[in-house]
Amino acid sequence: MSKAHRSVTSSLLFVAMCASLTPAEAGHPRSRPGQAQAVQLGPRPYYLVDDLPPGPLKDELLACGDGPFERTDFSIGHRGAALQFPEHTRESYAAGARMGAGILECDVTFTADRELVCRHSQCDLHTTTNILAIPELAARCSVPFTPADPATGTPANAQCCTSDITLAEFKTLCGKMDAFEPSATTVEEYLGGTPPFRTDLYATCGTLLTHAESIELFHGLGTKFTPELKTPSVSMPFEGSYTQEAYAQQLIDEYVAAGIAPRKVFPQSFNLSDVSYWLEHAPAFGKQAVFLDERVDVAGGYDAAVASLPDIAALGVRIVAPPTWALVTLDAEQRIVPSSYARAARAAGLDLITWTLERSGPLATGGGYYFQSIAPVIQRDSDALVLLDVLARQVGVRGVFSDWPATVTYYANCVGL
Repeated sequence: MSKAHRSVTSSLLFVAMCASLTPAEAGHPRSRPGQAQAVQLGPRPYYLVDDLPPGPLKDELLACGDGPFERTDFSIGHRGAALQFPEHTRESYAAGARMGAGILECDVTFTADRELVCRHSQCDLHTTTNILAIPELAARCSVPFTPADPATGTPANAQCCTSDITLAEFKTLCGKMDAFEPSATTVEEYLGGTPPFRTDLYATCGTLLTHAESIELFHGLGTKFTPELKTPSVSMPFEGSYTQEAYAQQLIDEYVAAGIAPRKVFPQSFNLSDVSYWLEHAPAFGKQAVFLDERVDVAGGYDAAVASLPDIAALGVRIVAPPTWALVTLDAEQRIVPSSYARAARAAGLDLITWTLERSGPLATGGGYYFQSIAPVIQRDSDALVLLDVLARQVGVRGVFSDWPATVTYYANCVGL
């Protein structure tokens, strides 16, 4: 069977199953607050350890292979366990918690009726759900599906946003792996495109959650919380009255309403003004707010970000989180060492969290975005553990987001984090 045929077949199966199965009917397990949950890591951490070249790190990680393993805040479930489960779904979160993630992430955006929901982007429903397979909802999308045109080389296109639909409509959707097929000429083909290093095995109908439901779920699973206030894709104030400040406050209010202690919550944003708002208006939560620093990705931004870290700290920010590559570099002997950003952050008294491990697929070709500053020495999958070891012991990060938390959990338990 050809790759294209497999993709279409998988997409058709997904659409058919979603058409006959709603999230409420899918029998997804519910958590019970305070319920003990054994940590189970599966084979992947062992595969990575076995792949390490002989040396002290391999010896240390082999020695703890029999566990026991415990949940750790060093391991943060990025969108749950998005390597193999549809991101920001009940199933993905439950898998992340089972792998020992001590903190789980709900990326927060809002619907047309201003209800907070868990999605990585306000406008990703066309690639992360089956909305295009539901004609009455597909018709509401900001950009309706347009098939690819091979004659002109124009790829398939669509854009569907949470703000296009109500919460009730959002809750009828099924989550799928974040992917699309740019050469698609039909909706069924467009819903395919899952990268080969991921899988659709657990993507038959992922259960979408509101932010409030994620709070209830994480509390039941016994984890802490790191909600990210996503930058709106619509103009703010939304419909003239829903301001950015109201949006930021609504996120905090849902933790207060649920009775969650602020010390268990790490609100995050790429928008420094959101962090400043929490510091001023919700200081119990703001003191653990995380500034996600993507300034390193623009031309000249890296040096500017490094220079500004003392100013960031002076605002009262305590935790910054750049991507993994920004915290490491290679020395003259081609060893992975802390970067100027890492050194400046520590000098400014800032704690560090970083993102995202296990998001790059096979590393034989250098690892792509998350490994770009050390690409010349990235040659095998186990180099993810080498990077993780430097981030933990030399950079001194307090936590690592991962698409497969078991890997970070295994390492953290082995080295006593």
